[in-house]
Amino acid sequence: MSDPTFGIAITRLDNEPRPAVASDLSVIGLVGTAPGANPSVFPLNDPVMIYSNDASWLLALGLTGSLVAQIDLINAQLGELQAAAQIVIVRVEEGDDDFETIENIVGNSSLKSGMHALRVSGPKNGVVPRLIAFPGYTHQRKTGISAVTVNNPGSAYTSAPVVAFTGGGGSGAAGVAVLGTGANAGKVVGITITNPGEGYTSAPTIGLTGGAGSGAAATAAIADLANAVCASAPTLLNALLAHAVVSGPGTTQIAYNDWRETLNSERLIPLETWVKVGTDGDVVDGVGVVLGIAVRRDHEKNGLPFWSWANQPVYGIVGPNRYIDFSLTDGSTEGQQILAQNGGIILRGEAGVETSISSGGFMYVGTDNAGDDENWRFYNTTRGRDYIHLMFLKTLRSFLGRFNITAQTIESIVQTMKVSLRDLQADDAILGYTVGFEGGQNSAEQLRLGRFVVTFKAEEAPVLRYLGIRSAKYRPALDALLSDLLVQLDANV
Repeated sequence: MSDPTFGIAITRLDNEPRPAVASDLSVIGLVGTAPGANPSVFPLNDPVMIYSNDASWLLALGLTGSLVAQIDLINAQLGELQAAAQIVIVRVEEGDDDFETIENIVGNSSLKSGMHALRVSGPKNGVVPRLIAFPGYTHQRKTGISAVTVNNPGSAYTSAPVVAFTGGGGSGAAGVAVLGTGANAGKVVGITITNPGEGYTSAPTIGLTGGAGSGAAATAAIADLANAVCASAPTLLNALLAHAVVSGPGTTQIAYNDWRETLNSERLIPLETWVKVGTDGDVVDGVGVVLGIAVRRDHEKNGLPFWSWANQPVYGIVGPNRYIDFSLTDGSTEGQQILAQNGGIILRGEAGVETSISSGGFMYVGTDNAGDDENWRFYNTTRGRDYIHLMFLKTLRSFLGRFNITAQTIESIVQTMKVSLRDLQADDAILGYTVGFEGGQNSAEQLRLGRFVVTFKAEEAPVLRYLGIRSAKYRPALDALLSDLLVQLDANV
């Protein structure tokens, strides 16, 4: 036996509620190109954690590619007493064109290449990036043939005619004609697209030649394909519980809308505006601005990611890449229309204009993610819920296997969750919460298997993005004036 026959036994009780253990949601992940990087320091498809103010790392990254300018932009946004941001760099090979580079960024999930290299940052670097960007490569889209309609099947075809696509401003489209059988024998009943092509701005003309028949005719329809990085990123982001700032073409509102229509994920945060940097005003992707502001805001709020980044000053740029008309009171302006489509914008302040966003400098405005659920429209609420989930994962895992299911164990877990949420409410990160062990969600059979369910509800604070002011006349003031006049006149008589 372990207890002494003659002595003192001391037993430490370990059934109290646990203190909350928080996660850092401010670590940045950048995936892009750096052709001049030192390959021994930044190997391809390998996550390397750096501090953004470490000159040795930045020198090893080189001066070319899509990454280096973003680190400068991130550093420019940091707040008081912030020395650096933590950044996980994944360098990919620069392709012969943008689409080849995009293919390298998308990478392979099984091989953990491209963006998927971020998955191994946790075990390798001890940090998981949860603010992600793929600077310069989230707006390019291939526009190809989406469908072909046979308008006239023709007749007397003994073999499938050759299909040719001409015009439309693009190239590469190809297809194969399909002949019918039975009553449709000798007729073209469909065209199978074997290559959608790219770069089409209008539907190309379809020519059908050969096959010994005649009369067949068809028309093509084109569709804008999604950017491959934006299409692939949500799977990675869901796995990491991360968000990505992705930039559109930064050219026109119409171009933004066309690009925005291809996004659907609450983990994507759309940005419309690129920025100009340096004395020559070089145009670069603006995602580094937004990521830097995000790190600054989290730092200001003691690491809590429950606050928006909107209406924050932008530093380190000489201007946005283009002027966007904006008014605080006019929803018909371009800036308001982009915001209505969930985009973020970078605006120039205007001195003496009360309806501008500021009287000077540059400001970032953006509150939304690219999801469809209006209950989770704001990125500060989705990031906040990630924070809560990660907090529970780190805090409650110590109960697993160490305790049996008893009333005391369940009470300890419930109280642990309540204390964690109480602290968030005290910091104004959430408005309220409830935690409970619900009988309808649990059964004796599940308890026997070592399983039970605790339900919690919490409400993150929504961001203030609209303030309505009702303005009207106030007749009682005239009545009071009239009364005062009458009193004064009576006094003078």
